This record gives sequence, C-alpha cells and structure tokens, in this order.
Amino acid sequence: MPTIWSKQALTAEGWQRDVAVELDGAGRIASVRAGQPESGERVEILLPAPVNAHSHAFQRAMAGMTERRGPSGSDSFWTWRQLMFRFLDQLTPEHIEAIAAFVQMEMLEAGYATNVEFHYLHHQPGGVPYDNLAETSARIAAAAAETGIGLTLLPVHYQYGGCDQRELGPGQIRFGNDAERFARLHEGAGQALAGLPGDTVLGVAPHSLRAVGKDDLAATAALAEGPVHMHLAEQMAEVEEVEAAWGKRPVEWVLETGQVDERWCMIHCTQMEPHETEGLAATGAVAGLCPITESSLGDGIFDGVRWFDAGGRIAIGSDSNIRISLTEELRTLEYSQRLRDRSRAALASAGQSTGRRMFEAMVSGGAQAAGRGVGGIAEGNWGDLLALDGRAVDLQGREGDAVLDAYIFAGDDRMVSGVWVAGRPVVEGGRHVKHAEIRDRYAATMAKLSAAL
Repeated sequence: MPTIWSKQALTAEGWQRDVAVELDGAGRIASVRAGQPESGERVEILLPAPVNAHSHAFQRAMAGMTERRGPSGSDSFWTWRQLMFRFLDQLTPEHIEAIAAFVQMEMLEAGYATNVEFHYLHHQPGGVPYDNLAETSARIAAAAAETGIGLTLLPVHYQYGGCDQRELGPGQIRFGNDAERFARLHEGAGQALAGLPGDTVLGVAPHSLRAVGKDDLAATAALAEGPVHMHLAEQMAEVEEVEAAWGKRPVEWVLETGQVDERWCMIHCTQMEPHETEGLAATGAVAGLCPITESSLGDGIFDGVRWFDAGGRIAIGSDSNIRISLTEELRTLEYSQRLRDRSRAALASAGQSTGRRMFEAMVSGGAQAAGRGVGGIAEGNWGDLLALDGRAVDLQGREGDAVLDAYIFAGDDRMVSGVWVAGRPVVEGGRHVKHAEIRDRYAATMAKLSAAL
C-alpha cells in the first residue's frame, strides 16, 4: 500500500513528527503512525486537505469583467447579478465543461481536495431544456473525471423570481424548474455521477427562500440522502423581502420550521442578528462562508466571533471564483473580524492560534458540508492530503501551529507542493498533473467567449 511520510503532520491527534500515512487500495487512510523511519513518498509538512464548500464554476469566466460602475453611477450585488445573467446566456455545455475543469484545477493547486458545486445553470439560453435534462450536470462530472477532484454535486432547485412566486426573469430562466421536473433532473444528475470514483457525493440545493416556495423546501431537501445547501441572509434586500412576505427574517423563519440540522449548510449568513447567529449555530448546521466573494459583492461581514463562541461550524467556499485562494479566504475572514471590532487574533482561542483554529474548523465543517467522509488525517477517512513545501522561506524553522499561522498570514498558495484526493495524486511540485492541457482549453474557450461578448 502507498505510504506518505512527513517530518511533521497535523493529524486527528494533533501535531505529530515523523508520520507515516498508509493508504489502502480504495484511497482511504489505512493507518497513521508517528515516530516512524522515513519510507514511501517524503514530504516536509502534511495537512488534511480542506473542502471548497461553495462554488458556481461558470462564474470563474467573469473574473475581472465586473469592476466598472453601471450607468446609474453606483453598483451593487443586484447590478452585478444583471451582468452575470447576460454573461451566462453565452455559455454552451462545452464552455461549461472547460471552465469547470479549469476551476477545479485551480482549487486543487490552491490546496482544496473537494469541489462542492452549487450547480444551477441547467438549461439552454431561453430556458429550453437539453435533450438530456441533466446535460450540464454531466459536464461538471466530466470535468471532475479529468481533474481528479473530489466532487459533491448539488443540483439547484430554482423555481420563482421572488417570495411572491413571480415568474423567472429572462436572466433566470436557464435555472428554472418546477418541483416535478427538478426531481427528474436530480435523478439524472445522479446517473451522471455513476462513472466517478466512490468518494463522489450527490446532495441537493434549494437555491434560497426567494427562489423555492416555503411549502416546497422540505420536499426538495428530501430528494437526496446527502447534504442540503441553501443561500441564506446574504443581502439586506433579501432579508426585507422575506420579512415582508412571510413575517419573519430569513434565519428566524428557517429556525421556526425546525427542519434544519447537521445535513444543512447555510451559505453566507452575512445579515444575521445576534439571536439568529446563536440560534442557527445551535442547530448543528454549517455556515458556508465565502469571504472573498462576500467582500467583492459587498454582502457584509459574517459574525464569526459570536458564531465560534456559540459552538458554530464553518466551511469555506470560493463562490464566484473570481479568485481561488484557500489562504486568502481564511485571511479575509479573520481580517474582517479585526476591522469590525478593532481587535487582533479575533478567531483564536485560549488553546489554539488563529490559523490553527480557523484551519481545523474549515476542515471539519467542510467535511460535514460535503458529506464526503473526510475531515482529518485519521484511519478510515478518504486520503485527502495537502503537502506544504517546508523549504518556503516563511515556513523554515516553524513547527506546530506556527506553520499554519505562517502559511495563512505570511504565505500563500504557492507553498502547496502536493495534493492527494482519496489517495489519487493530482498536484505534484505545486502544479496539477494535467495543468497545461486544461489551461489551454480554458484559454481557447475564453477567446471564443470574449469575441461573443
């Protein structure tokens, strides 16, 4: 069985030295032993590879295209959303597959081992379904087959244009399904995953309280045994619309239904009152945070200090994929808390440094959000592993938590030297094993899209 040996590793038992991690033939961790002589593949620093818990792959192709003000002289999430709608009308299934493969490659090179794809671009421009209702889900699966990333696919149910159940607008009709057709699409997405490795997961995602009727929420969640994700309380306009229509703020309404538990991952949650933060944390649901995108779109600042103090669980996602950087997501999360509270080491605890506490929370919460049998370097888990280059100048001489603090706050993703997904080596020497061909196909796709736009 293949073995990876590391001078120091962050295992489920904490930091250990001279660690041999043995993988079985299925890609699971067969054993973790400290104090072992060097054997197998040698690395300097070994970490559990985290989950990227929230992604809209196609939005990667928009990076850098939305930084001008609109004709009104101001810009917001809602004007950005209109630009996004116009952009996606250009995308074909071939474009979607090429973009998704490039996004997944960037995730792997950044140190993520799993892509949780919140996938809502289902139909042709104009809203006509493809002959294969799950055509675009199959394209996400094909990209994962090429890149080797661990995939949790979340087909998204998106039915209405708002809480009044108005029809979808022109930019949204590629997303739309009624409950019956979405159930068939979800089944087709499961069939599209059949050829992928055994660590692949199918979940489901009611898009938001605005896009799925409150009476359909439980039925949508029941379609999958895997995780359930939903956007929640991202923008004040959303909060106000839900409150006006249903008499409760979004988080209050969700808590009142009593259906939220550990299966659920609530994305963003940037507009919560203190009682909502504490109440949602108590359910065991994960808060899926996307600090770079939340900063880009002006969503607001998640109340991370209160959430952690209430025992809340977090996962990290790259969402719009305008910048895929594991370290920058964590840095942005911590710095947002410092700026708001005029503090330092805001998310540290008495026993753990800032980097250690955030990283371990991201790993365990991401595993829960992905439903994928990971969460640490421990026997029985999938072999999702991340190696750092101990020769990096900011890592030399660092041990234990100081490694994570230097990695997150002084370094960047260039410190990543290797990544394994369920034991599959996908990043070597800091680059994906198919980097050139995936990059070239993406570049050709973007040349076509740029000409069309």
